[in-house]
Amino acid sequence: MRDIRLNHGVLDPTVQVMSAGENKQLLRAIFSELAKGNTKPFRDAMADDFSWTVTGTTEWSGTYSGKRTVLSELMGPLFAQFAGRYTNTAQRFIADGDHVVVECRGRVRTKAGTPYNNSYCYVCRLADGKLEELTEYLDTELVATALAPPRAA
Repeated sequence: MRDIRLNHGVLDPTVQVMSAGENKQLLRAIFSELAKGNTKPFRDAMADDFSWTVTGTTEWSGTYSGKRTVLSELMGPLFAQFAGRYTNTAQRFIADGDHVVVECRGRVRTKAGTPYNNSYCYVCRLADGKLEELTEYLDTELVATALAPPRAA
């Protein structure tokens, strides 16, 4: 069952919000494909104003705002360093309202031959079936040792 969203403090029956269960199911489907190396459903689920925050103090850390920026300044330089197909397998999903937390494990080898098998906790906020925000918690030491900075990639 979907909730009715408030529009400027007034109930608006034309604007529907996905339930926690629906948000969780959407991310389950996306991660099912990521586990096979298919990133298209993840990219397609990003809203145009999607923002991705990488925690920590690495050269990769910071907030990337806008789907185009995420794809060109984060995903592009990152995937350019990978020798093979990147996979990301979810271990656990926890949903509460418009937030879904995903504990997952990425796996790939860099072109330099270094394994980049990171553990993540993604805190995702969804709206109307689209990813609006993602905050990524990860092994920043692995990022610093296995990856070249994004501007150098």
